[in-house]
Amino acid sequence: MSIKIYNTLTREKEVFKPIEPGKVSMYVCGPTVYNYIHIGNARPAIVFDTVRRYLEYKGFEVDYVLNFTDVDDKLIKVANELGKEVPEVANRFISAYLEDVGALGVKEATHNPRVTETMADIIAFIEKLIETGVAYEVQGDVYFKPREFKGYGKLSHQSVDELRSGARIQVGEKKTDPLDFALWKKAKDGEIAWDSPWGKGRPGWHIECSAMVKKYLGETIDIHAGGQDLAFPHHENEIAQSEALTGKTFANYWMHNGYINIDNEKMSKSLGNFLLARDLIQQYDPQVIRFFMLSVHYRHPINFSEELLQSAENSLERIKTAYFNLEHRKSSSMDLVDHKEDWLQKLAQWSQQFEAEMDDDFHTANAISVLFEVAKEANVYLQQKQTSSEVIAAFQQVIRAFLKVLGIELEVNQQLLDAEIEALIEERNTARKARNFARADEIRDILKEKNIVLEDTPQGVRWKRG
Repeated sequence: MSIKIYNTLTREKEVFKPIEPGKVSMYVCGPTVYNYIHIGNARPAIVFDTVRRYLEYKGFEVDYVLNFTDVDDKLIKVANELGKEVPEVANRFISAYLEDVGALGVKEATHNPRVTETMADIIAFIEKLIETGVAYEVQGDVYFKPREFKGYGKLSHQSVDELRSGARIQVGEKKTDPLDFALWKKAKDGEIAWDSPWGKGRPGWHIECSAMVKKYLGETIDIHAGGQDLAFPHHENEIAQSEALTGKTFANYWMHNGYINIDNEKMSKSLGNFLLARDLIQQYDPQVIRFFMLSVHYRHPINFSEELLQSAENSLERIKTAYFNLEHRKSSSMDLVDHKEDWLQKLAQWSQQFEAEMDDDFHTANAISVLFEVAKEANVYLQQKQTSSEVIAAFQQVIRAFLKVLGIELEVNQQLLDAEIEALIEERNTARKARNFARADEIRDILKEKNIVLEDTPQGVRWKRG
């Protein structure tokens, strides 16, 4: 079955056909690094990392680029407030971003370009836009003229006149049309700046991504992605300036994830419901946060609440428990058992169903439902008196594969216990057989202090690290 992607550009699900067979070029708009990321920033990081993981699961080689905006008005303001240089502030929050999303299971990008490292490419890009007549310089500023690009508005599905009605010329701007947007900004006194043919200055926000895409992935790419709030004006402007320069389609598929609400209200600083990702990571298992984010289809809004996060934690724990129940039963399983082929066939069908859900615009919520079904049936299977080692291994393989696509790691529960803990578990078993339950309970408490949790199951004592 072919992968289908909902393309914001056409507002339809389209069969995914990469430019180059077996390879995918993918660009995701990254953060402006003037602060720690909030959970709204964490959602696209998790969502598009999962898209990448699934494409790799399907055998594609993914060239994944996520940029850092390491110079802009907000960064300059924060640097001034802190009495720091802009690069110092940017480096601090780039490190924080990588730490936070790394904790959330996000893989390293193929490239993490920065604006400050792409300056020569940005300036060359702007020069060519001026040469083609779609951009102009005035007193050190350079602007792009959307009216000169016939396709302007095609991503947001608005006409130039509709867009112009909401546009204004701000104080200090020298553009000739309210719809024009800045490619280069003349430096103010004391600001960080770069030399250019138009004097000292720095890039506008939109041009940086176009230049980075061209530099790292080429003139036409497979997938361009980001948050829903970036569709207009950022991505609209990227299309205009890139296609005006090359005359080619900029990106074949545009993907946008939905917003996050907090207790059914839009997240905002003014409402006091602004959650930083790193604060949440301190309170909850990052894998639970990731699992929660994927429990809703990426294009839909997601409502965050402690109750929903707790529910996600319980759900993920059930899946992991099923996996480790299988692990515990391995040693007592046989090679030849009746109905083995029936179970192997069921597992193959569940794998096909999981892929069908992910092929349908990366529907992680439905894919998780398939995973739940596998975990539930694994527990049913373990109720049998005789189990097949081959079926158990197949169950585990399927669960591992599904979780890997979702970016969830199974904790390695096969670490060797040290001699003291081994002796305590053995002593507890002996105490229980002798009906010395007081001592057995005491040992359970001792092990709990050592972060070892014991579970008495029909198949015997099972342990895990708490």
